[in-house]
Amino acid sequence: MRYFRMEVNIVNDRLRRWLAPLPAPLRRILIVLIGSTVLIAGVLMLVLPGPGILVIIVGLAILATEFAWAEALLVGARRRAARLAKKFRAHNDRRA
Repeated sequence: MRYFRMEVNIVNDRLRRWLAPLPAPLRRILIVLIGSTVLIAGVLMLVLPGPGILVIIVGLAILATEFAWAEALLVGARRRAARLAKKFRAHNDRRA
């Protein structure tokens, strides 16, 4: 999970650098469009094949570059994903 957190931070840093020269209103619109598209793709991947939870976290990370509410959701999603990974590992350790 730590590796994934680092990757999300790298995406956030790059996104901030690429969009920094743009005016604030345009930057916010682009962040909303990109972040919500990734977030919707992640939600769709919950029922379709794909890494839905991870894509949702990336979408929230993109939105968190401009919105505090998305950052709060991101923190909760990271916690839930870490708990789920821990349970999954414990379950697999018992089976082995």
